[in-house]
Amino acid sequence: QGLLVESGGGLVQAGGSLRLSCAASRRIFNLLVMGWYRQAPGKQRELVATMTAGGTTNYEDSVKGRFTISRDNAKSSVDLQMNSLKPEDTAVYYCYAYKGGGDYLNYWGQGTQVTVSS
Repeated sequence: QGLLVESGGGLVQAGGSLRLSCAASRRIFNLLVMGWYRQAPGKQRELVATMTAGGTTNYEDSVKGRFTISRDNAKSSVDLQMNSLKPEDTAVYYCYAYKGGGDYLNYWGQGTQVTVSS
């Protein structure tokens, strides 16, 4: 549903920047992983970047050095700073969270469109 709320998508020229934000509608405890996935037309959804509650990050190879993930555990929020954007970054970006604490639930945002023009 609308547990994870995303914002910040839009249209940008190649080389530009966007910042995506995602926040849970309420504080959720034990979010072991938060991050971002993306899906372009005709392609499978792929991991972009994730961060554990302890601060360990994981980036898709093509975004390393360009994208930076950050999260605020107290706010149950996660951001993605995207710099040096390329047309191949064009996709719908989805916020993701994985909850432990005994229930092990996956949460997904509704998706926000990022379009990078050449």
